[in-house]
Amino acid sequence: MRYIVKNIQEADFGCEERPDGVGAMVLLRLRDESNQEINMEVADAELLSNDINEGDWVYFDKDNKIFKEE
Repeated sequence: MRYIVKNIQEADFGCEERPDGVGAMVLLRLRDESNQEINMEVADAELLSNDINEGDWVYFDKDNKIFKEE
């Protein structure tokens, strides 16, 4: 299934700092082709390495890695 990225925001760790060994995470608001919205937390590095921005269409592989649809 493919999704459009509606919003990207920094994930909230509350009053605690990010746990050791955990990279920066972002919270994505995604909408699928049937207009259902979901939220997913992904590594910020994955978005950067795949040049994923708001408005892009994306999909996830079987291991929940995110990819930009070309």
